[in-house]
Amino acid sequence: MATPAQWIAGARPRTLPAAVAPVIIGTAAAAPLDKANLGLGLLALLVSLGLQVGVNYANDYSDGIRGTDGERVGPVRLVGQHLANPDNVKLMAFAFFGFAGLVGLALVALSQAWIMIPLGALAVVAAWKYTGGSNPYGYRGLGEVYVFVFFGLMATLGTLYTQTHQVTRAGVAGAVGVGAIASAILVVNNLRDIPTDRESGKLTLAVRLGDTRTRAFYLLLVAVAAVMVLVVAVDYPFALIALLALALLWKPVQVLRARATGAALVPLLAATGLFEVAYAVLLAVGVVISPAGQ
Repeated sequence: MATPAQWIAGARPRTLPAAVAPVIIGTAAAAPLDKANLGLGLLALLVSLGLQVGVNYANDYSDGIRGTDGERVGPVRLVGQHLANPDNVKLMAFAFFGFAGLVGLALVALSQAWIMIPLGALAVVAAWKYTGGSNPYGYRGLGEVYVFVFFGLMATLGTLYTQTHQVTRAGVAGAVGVGAIASAILVVNNLRDIPTDRESGKLTLAVRLGDTRTRAFYLLLVAVAAVMVLVVAVDYPFALIALLALALLWKPVQVLRARATGAALVPLLAATGLFEVAYAVLLAVGVVISPAGQ
């Protein structure tokens, strides 16, 4: 039976920046419109965290019962390592999906942003279908698309929309930027797992691209995030301070360029998560402190 510490590790805490960062940016984008609402922002954060933990447990369950998780480097695999009953892991996944759904309904009721109900339902279905069901799209190289759409565009713009009932250029640029970084986290994860994924038939984007192009793709995603800062700075010039977050990746990226593999990529994975939070916080501060009327 899994210990509490193993259940926490199975939730993959290092992925949680992908849930926090878009809510920070979405709320900050609402501030210049004088419509930022911290209460609604907190509810959006709980929804995002619930979905993130839910999809992590769902992936653990689905990969585990397919036999693709047994020999991997990285975080605890509750099912793949036979630490927990698969049904209990599945139940935990749906418990977090249910939590996200209930909080999401409260968010919609308070914000009157009714369009978020079908979008939220789609997010839960997509989270399960990522590695679950008979034809999981995560096994066809589409995982990064899911992360970009749901933990980039939808999480950021959904947070913004529930507070303002509109979408702004800065909000869209911030959503693209944070979505690119969230996708980069998955790219590093899948780069580390190329050997075992290829052997088990899990055709992630990294497996399809191969080692060299996957490393180049990671750098491209970071570059996209940097360019989006420039787009936000058109309206909010102090947003340029978000470029300082790139310093967090300098040393870890040297590991990537040195063609590190396996466990040696874990520091880059952690650094990318930290980069996402720093990027979001600095971008948010830059937007909020920029002169009014920009």
